[in-house]
Amino acid sequence: MEKPDALEAAPLMQRMFTMLAGTISIKGERGSQARTAIGDAIAFAYPLLRDDKLGYPLQQCFELARAAGATLFAIEGIRRALSRETPKTLGATLARDSAILMCLTTESRLIGFMQFNSRQDVDYIKQQMIEPFGDAEETAADDMAQAVYQTLVNLHASVTNHLVETARPLPRLLNYQFFEPLPTLVLAYKLYDDASRADEIRAENKVVHPAFTPPYGQALSA
Repeated sequence: MEKPDALEAAPLMQRMFTMLAGTISIKGERGSQARTAIGDAIAFAYPLLRDDKLGYPLQQCFELARAAGATLFAIEGIRRALSRETPKTLGATLARDSAILMCLTTESRLIGFMQFNSRQDVDYIKQQMIEPFGDAEETAADDMAQAVYQTLVNLHASVTNHLVETARPLPRLLNYQFFEPLPTLVLAYKLYDDASRADEIRAENKVVHPAFTPPYGQALSA
C-alpha cells in the first residue's frame, strides 16, 4: 500500500481494532489470546498496511474475538461504525471494506451457532441482517468488485437458508389472555400442562414478580 493510503488507513483500522477488543467478554486463555493479537494489530497497523500484510492478522483477530465471547450485536456495532467512516484514499477505502466484510463473515458464523426458541426470534435475526448485507452488496456493486459482490450474495443466501431451516421445526409465539393476574406456575400448567415451564413464561414476558403475572402475554405454541 502506498504511504499516503497507509497513513490514512492505519488510524481507521486502529479504531476498529480498539472496538473489537471491547467485544471480548471471556477471561482466561481465550480472552488473553484475543487481546494480545488485537494489541499487536493496533501497534503494527501501519507497517502491516504498508507491506500489504494486514489480511491474516485481521482475520485472526476477528476469529479470536468470536471465540472469546464477541456477540452478534457487538460485531454489528463495529460494522455500523465502519460504514460511517469516509476515507479519501483508495487503500484506506479497501481496508475499511475488508473490515466490513470480516464483520459480516463473523456475524454469519455467530448466527450459525445461535440457539433459538421460536420462529419469531429467527425472523428477527433474518430481518436484522438485510441492511448490513444490502449496504455491503451495494458498495461492492458501485465499486464494480464482482468477486466481492458475488461472495456477499452467496454468504447472505447461506445465512438466510440456514435461518429458514432453523425456523422450520420451531414453535411460534402465540398471544394469550386470562381474566385476572395469575402466578407463573398456574399459567404454565394452564398453557402447557407443565408447571415446570413457569420460568419460561416469566422470561418470555419480562414478568417482574412470578406471583402476579399480567393476564395477557405470549407463549410458545408447543
